[in-house]
Amino acid sequence: MPGKSSDHGGARAAGLAAPRLRWADLVRVGAVGLRTRPTRALLSALGIAIGIAAMVAVVGISASSRAELDQTLDRLGTNLLTVSPGSNLFGQDAKLPLEAATMIERIGPVTDVSAVGRIDTKVYRTDRIPKAESGSLGVRAVDLDLPATVGAELADGTWLNAATARYPATVLGATAASRLGVTEAGPDRQVWLGGRWFTVVGILRPVPLAAELDSAALVGRPAAESYLGFDGHATTVYTRSPESQVVAVSEVLAATANPEAPNEVKVSRPSDALAAQLATDKAFTGLLLGLGAVALLVGGVGVANTMVISVLERRAEIGLRRSLGATRGQVRGQFLTESLLLAALGGVGGVLLGGLVTTAYALIQGWPGVVPAWATLGGLAVTLVIGGVAGLYPAVRAARLSPTEALATP
Repeated sequence: MPGKSSDHGGARAAGLAAPRLRWADLVRVGAVGLRTRPTRALLSALGIAIGIAAMVAVVGISASSRAELDQTLDRLGTNLLTVSPGSNLFGQDAKLPLEAATMIERIGPVTDVSAVGRIDTKVYRTDRIPKAESGSLGVRAVDLDLPATVGAELADGTWLNAATARYPATVLGATAASRLGVTEAGPDRQVWLGGRWFTVVGILRPVPLAAELDSAALVGRPAAESYLGFDGHATTVYTRSPESQVVAVSEVLAATANPEAPNEVKVSRPSDALAAQLATDKAFTGLLLGLGAVALLVGGVGVANTMVISVLERRAEIGLRRSLGATRGQVRGQFLTESLLLAALGGVGGVLLGGLVTTAYALIQGWPGVVPAWATLGGLAVTLVIGGVAGLYPAVRAARLSPTEALATP
């Protein structure tokens, strides 16, 4: 019958069974179109690759950042609490009692306590610099156990000890050292502080959980009282306690530090600020993922366009295959497979490119390079879905061509 000849090709019209096409044969036939037009295939796959690479890189960089944060918190701990003065009922700055740190030490679960006091003076590279040009660098009076409490590490030199804490000696925070142009500590390294020269005995690395120390010159409490007029009132008290007791300790810190006016005391957990930063990074990551999805959509449109053009250009091939016995399903499968292979080519390239970008960026930042498995597998799955959707219409269009119509087309 004419209808059957049109639907199933010459072999079916002659009463022969249509040959079966195995999966391996289908993939091989589908790859023919890519091999015969490599430049077009490469450009079409590039759109998919860019979208997938953008999404994998965004997820990978975000995961690497979280891994670095987790390592930092594991190293520094999330059990650090800070106590600082707030405001009184009249809106004026309050003060912590002189005995605040001593009273906090009496809280049972507290294991470490260290007090820091802000001094109303600035630090300069030389005595020739105008007072107004302070570079926002401050001065702090500190206890000797501060590094152990806040997790500070020295980049150069030594920390204050019982002897140097009594004399004009200072340890610079990382930012302060950089702005003052001090690259190393030593007896010949001095800064102008409070109207006299102080010797730089040490330089700290950045302190993630106590960033206020980075932009300060730190001096011993005895020297601060003798040379800088320090009044002894702490402006920040750092405390450590077991992880399981942090919440309980935070509830009593204010009342312990200032029993007469606990409402004038602020208690905070520095690790919460890092967690909030991570939440901000997640929102930014979502925005970048959206941009990657747009690029991926554009790549999918490119694949669809390539497949439609391919069907138009290969009408004679389609007619010849139909006349030799290929069924509509086999023709449809050929072009759908070609679309899937094209998308998969872009997906694999995109995953590799995204992983490379993530690794390179993580190495530059000093982070651990992390590309979640779900991002890789998800990226490949998305490309296959896009390839299937993009190739569905061209495949159906190719399958609807009758052998006589296709062969008659010049």
